[in-house]
Amino acid sequence: MCGRFVSASPPGEIAAYFGAEVPEVELPANHNVAPTSDVYAVREGADASRSIEAFHWGLVPMWAKDLKVGNRMINARSETLAEKNTFKRALANRRCLLPADGFYEWKVVGKTDKGKPKKQPMYIQRPDGELLAMAGLWERWRGPDRDWDNVLHSTTVVTTQANEFMAPIHNRMPVFLSPDAWEVWLDPEVTDFDLLTSLLKPAPEALLTAHPVDPMVGNVRNKGAQLIVPFEPPEQSLDLG
Repeated sequence: MCGRFVSASPPGEIAAYFGAEVPEVELPANHNVAPTSDVYAVREGADASRSIEAFHWGLVPMWAKDLKVGNRMINARSETLAEKNTFKRALANRRCLLPADGFYEWKVVGKTDKGKPKKQPMYIQRPDGELLAMAGLWERWRGPDRDWDNVLHSTTVVTTQANEFMAPIHNRMPVFLSPDAWEVWLDPEVTDFDLLTSLLKPAPEALLTAHPVDPMVGNVRNKGAQLIVPFEPPEQSLDLG
């Protein structure tokens, strides 16, 4: 899964990287983006131009009676997108890219004194520091009153099975799309589910690197750059894979 990520690059840099217009809404740099936060999403309009907008993280389907439905839909499994009605509609023509500087996962490194899993947060990013393009889906929600004057745009991160690099850390990972896949993924005119789902593969092994970070990342109120600084756990005994 993907439950926390980093969005700290300036909007102008994000726009240049994705060949999109600079977003009208500027979100603050956040090194601990959590579900229900507003996040940048890249999507394609009717004129084939790319825009960057602020979407609510946690997909809220059009049929939802309550915004809280999105709390359970921060991720969407790539293997079943075309089978579940909740995601099938969005897969057809509401696809996006979610820019991330990196993301966090919690690796089991042993057991606590009480026998519970002991977890170490890991920060995962590209070795070259460039942005990651997570595959996403988005939806419009008009609220329980179906009010078109108050529409919420929401999104979810598409995940897949872990590659060999990620497997020792977590059994799932976001789908990261390379630039040569962006045009097809973003084009709302592309509706071939077989073609679209063929893009949703685990990332190449060399795409990512990881290091331990301070457990304070577990508190969503902490959002600063110190969260991604390499951290040496007490009594270092980690097998980082």
